[in-house]
Amino acid sequence: MLQQTQVKKVVDYYRRFLQKFPTLEKLAESNLQELLKMWEGLGYYARARNLRKAAKIVVSDMNGEVPTDYKTFRKLPGVGDYTAAAVQSIAFGHVHAAVDGNVKRVIARMFMLDSPVNDIKFQSLFQEKASFLLDRDQPGTFNQAMMELGAMICRPKAPLCTICPVNLFCTAFQSACQDQFPLSLKRQPIPSYYLVVAVIRRDEEILILQRPTDGLLGGLWEFPCGEIDKVEELPEDVCCRIIQDSFNLQIEVTGFLTQIKHAYTHFKTTMDIFECRYLSGEIVLEQMQDYRWVKSDQIDQYPLIGANHKFLSLV
Repeated sequence: MLQQTQVKKVVDYYRRFLQKFPTLEKLAESNLQELLKMWEGLGYYARARNLRKAAKIVVSDMNGEVPTDYKTFRKLPGVGDYTAAAVQSIAFGHVHAAVDGNVKRVIARMFMLDSPVNDIKFQSLFQEKASFLLDRDQPGTFNQAMMELGAMICRPKAPLCTICPVNLFCTAFQSACQDQFPLSLKRQPIPSYYLVVAVIRRDEEILILQRPTDGLLGGLWEFPCGEIDKVEELPEDVCCRIIQDSFNLQIEVTGFLTQIKHAYTHFKTTMDIFECRYLSGEIVLEQMQDYRWVKSDQIDQYPLIGANHKFLSLV
């Protein structure tokens, strides 16, 4: 199920995914690096890891049969209330209301709810309203219709109320205040971080590191980097110090490559990328899982973090 991801961005990935992993068995047997490489560019990489974990459980513990009851399905890795309700209703016709952001917006306007849609305290309220509206005879069709209504008609801005099929039942539209709903809590400013990235060359090879499997961007590869926290330091000096302190390598900066900006869900970064030359030292890994010295034409064989793709052609 899609969450915070647009359909048009996923379609090509979906087709390639099914070609590569046409069955649960194929997915369960997949190599994680191969899976992450196929997922590369979509973001939310924990979803890929959890999908593989869930496939392994279904194949090994459930005879390859996807659970047809909500509670069992809900226990699979990566499955939340929304995903469980959507899959169980659409795939098996079970009576569960699926509540995503689009559905919350429809409900907030329909009932003129003054409860913020992004406050977890009111999740049960939106779930209650969605369950009240749910068509018990066609729950899957109804859930899809509600999602589509929110995505295409009951849009966040400039909703198409005059052509909405349920505008007679929408109290916000009938009160001419649809633009005032839904309410949202004001989000905290997104923190920004300033990083230096080292493209370290040793003869014809370049160093890349693998992030720990669990956690942000787990299992992906990246060029060595670190955060600048002292503004009085020169970025190139910080680059050498970080590589020394974090990886036990002595390097020298040979040039400035570029600067990029990259935003994640909960923070954004500015990165200065430096060309560097390896001098000495045996690499030590403390925070990272693995490393490789690879030739430049081999780098694209590894699933890289999105930020690195923004300057990879220069490397």
